Amino acid sequence: MSDLIDVPRGLNGVVAAETTISDVNGEAGWYHYRGHAAVDLARSHSFEDVWHLLVVGELPDATARASFAARVTAAQGDPRLPELITAVAARTGQPLAALRAVWTLAASARSSTPLYDLDPAARLDEAIAFAAMAPLALAPGDASTGRGIVADYLARVTGHDPDERHVRALSAYLIAAMDHGFNASTFTARVIASTGADMASCLTGALGALSGPLHGGAPARALDGLDRAGDDPAEWIAGELQAGRRLMGFGHAVYRTSDPRSELLHGVAEQFGGPRVAQALAFQVEAERQLAARHPERPLHANVEFYAAVVMEECGIPREMFTPTFALARTIGWSAHVLEQAADPKIIRPAARYVGRPFAG
Repeated sequence: MSDLIDVPRGLNGVVAAETTISDVNGEAGWYHYRGHAAVDLARSHSFEDVWHLLVVGELPDATARASFAARVTAAQGDPRLPELITAVAARTGQPLAALRAVWTLAASARSSTPLYDLDPAARLDEAIAFAAMAPLALAPGDASTGRGIVADYLARVTGHDPDERHVRALSAYLIAAMDHGFNASTFTARVIASTGADMASCLTGALGALSGPLHGGAPARALDGLDRAGDDPAEWIAGELQAGRRLMGFGHAVYRTSDPRSELLHGVAEQFGGPRVAQALAFQVEAERQLAARHPERPLHANVEFYAAVVMEECGIPREMFTPTFALARTIGWSAHVLEQAADPKIIRPAARYVGRPFAG
């Protein structure tokens, strides 16, 4: 084909669509949701309020907040869900696999319709319903604190009623992680949505992308690095870098300054204090020092995964639940992007340049 356009590997810097949901400025070191600084939202708003902002388009007032809460409660109270979630949980010990299965089976039980055939109001109903299933499928159980999505999720994961400090800390992380530009999982969701597929198909595809260790698996691996490094990280970090291995939790594809999400969670972690936080702070200083010496041309700072791991551990979340918890946050962003993409009739269909064996005729 003579009209092919060469683009960078990984589509870095390529504009694939227009969005009103969020924007990331990697050079200046900020990002926002619909014009609201995301880190400010994480500090001052509830998970449900920011969920409303992303999928409905604005922060709710008291009336809208109550209405939205009722919609979420109704979605979670679907009488078909408990049996479905229990059946899936009995067959898999892997939360991400359970969520994929629940979404797929729920779509069948609901006779979900392709987004192409739905009006905007019906699409929003689907978005809220499937996102509302996520915390229940990822952490099954009967715990209900009456304090919202985050407190209930934390209660089911940890097995006890969480204190408000932990709820606020986890809320900050979840809000900060809801959306972040056209990352791999979000772009996957939009590609599927562009075909007119149903909501569950879009979300399960995005979840598959998130499950990769280079995307959603990084927080647990960052904590593994802290464990291996011990109290004197310099030697371990030097060995990893000398071997050509990457330090999980450092560097970012977009940010050339410090990651604002990392700065937010750094502050949250410092409020907890204690040996693990002190270890993380020392590790960050040493890692950034050695990375700067090796790559003076490109600053590499702690990213969101590094302090997300520390904060989740301090909240009592076991390591195997780090990626599922990230998925809970990102489900909100995915559903917002699916709604936006579903309004565009153009299917996403890039080309590839063939570089294999010539055609023999």
